[in-house]
Amino acid sequence: MSEFHRSASPGSPPEPNRTPPRQTRGTALRQQLAELRGPDVPAKALDARALAALAANPGCRRRAILDGAGVDKTALASALGSPAAFGQSQFALTRGNAFEAKVKADGGAELLRLVRGHLDPGAEPAERAAVPDLSATGPEGRTARTALALREAVEAGGWSLFDHPMLALEVAGSPAFLEPDAVVVHPDGSWTVVEIKSFPMVDGSADPAKVGAAARQAAVYVLALEKVAARLDPAPRVHHDVLLVCPKDFSNLPTASAVDVRKQRAVTARQLDRLTRIQDIADTLPEGTCFAPDLPAEQLTAAVEAVPATYAPECLSACELAFHCRQRSQAADEVTALGRAVRAELGGLTTVEDVLSAARGESGDPDDPAVAALRRAAALRAEALQGAACP
Repeated sequence: MSEFHRSASPGSPPEPNRTPPRQTRGTALRQQLAELRGPDVPAKALDARALAALAANPGCRRRAILDGAGVDKTALASALGSPAAFGQSQFALTRGNAFEAKVKADGGAELLRLVRGHLDPGAEPAERAAVPDLSATGPEGRTARTALALREAVEAGGWSLFDHPMLALEVAGSPAFLEPDAVVVHPDGSWTVVEIKSFPMVDGSADPAKVGAAARQAAVYVLALEKVAARLDPAPRVHHDVLLVCPKDFSNLPTASAVDVRKQRAVTARQLDRLTRIQDIADTLPEGTCFAPDLPAEQLTAAVEAVPATYAPECLSACELAFHCRQRSQAADEVTALGRAVRAELGGLTTVEDVLSAARGESGDPDDPAVAALRRAAALRAEALQGAACP
């Protein structure tokens, strides 16, 4: 007997297709990241400061997946019992916002004067500048509105000031939305990133560590802005000199300095390219992994430990989970707790016990340069101690 599939009779309407629409990879990833973040937990935006810190430690899968999923690492660290011990105070935030408002007052006249004086002295005076409306719905809408307004500003000519534009940059296969303090379009169509900070610039110079952090953050904005410029024909030039605006001495008057971020931009681009794709990390996690801070501590700890971390002492000033990772690194006797430089010198010796054993001659390949150096150092130490003990 032949078997036929049931078909609709002539003239009858076709049966509706009940097969659910196939999810695209991007949609599936967003849903997966939302599940990792936890039900009804809003995503924390990945800003340029976090991206710069992530680029400084591209081998850390833990930070990559947590930042990619929009997990609030401050709340997570507190739930794990190792709260972060850094961050700006409310007073510093208020002071910074007040200073930024002063810099951008009167249509950004003072800011444009500083840009022209430090970066484009041959341009026409910025007597009048366009300040486009960048409001739109959601980060995707604001990003599209910013790109359109930048193109219109180039076509119109003259000075334009973009107050908190929205830029997008793909990081490990997932978009990150970035909001620089300002972007200025010059009369020649070129673009400049402006960073406004509340730390003082005394006698024309500021704290090198703070300037370095600002430069790394600005380099992320330059990268994102270059992506927008590349979609225009011809592509506008994005200045590699960003304008750093700070209070002059200890007053509230703005002053500025041009900061070349070519080195930071190159390093950041290379490190971000090295990041493992977030999708690949998410696919390796056990089913049901969730980083919601209201979970029981044991479950939350297991979820965090399911993602390998690459701890270094430098993380203490850049990552909210640094204290948790340091405790785990020390408990596992890992040499990473001694710093990246020491870790690089020790080669395949990954624990402190391995290092001490190799130095004592109990293990390790004598032809290994790291083992040979350790044994030589141990011999010199023993010789020095023996000489000190002799009368």
